[in-house]
Amino acid sequence: MDLLEEVSSKLVTNWSSFSEEEFVSAIFKCNNLLIEGPDKLLWRHLKRCVKDVTFLRKLIVIANAYIKLGHWPSHFKVSTSIIIPKLNKKLYDFLKTF
Repeated sequence: MDLLEEVSSKLVTNWSSFSEEEFVSAIFKCNNLLIEGPDKLLWRHLKRCVKDVTFLRKLIVIANAYIKLGHWPSHFKVSTSIIIPKLNKKLYDFLKTF
């Protein structure tokens, strides 16, 4: 089996488009104290922006276009994590440590 046959045999997930309510609800559930990502955008900024209905609708059109194309840009898949050390834990090489 060559690589192309292997890729085509994978299951395809059909994603639903975002609704305004769903999009806003998901954003407002995010904690304002979370660290900024590579884009330097904080959740509190996005929460303020989506209160503008015109902005919200344009953002949803863009997100839904990515879903329809079946492509989610790699820069949306990057996040920043901060490890907060626990008392009496010397190694952080294993998930059970966290």
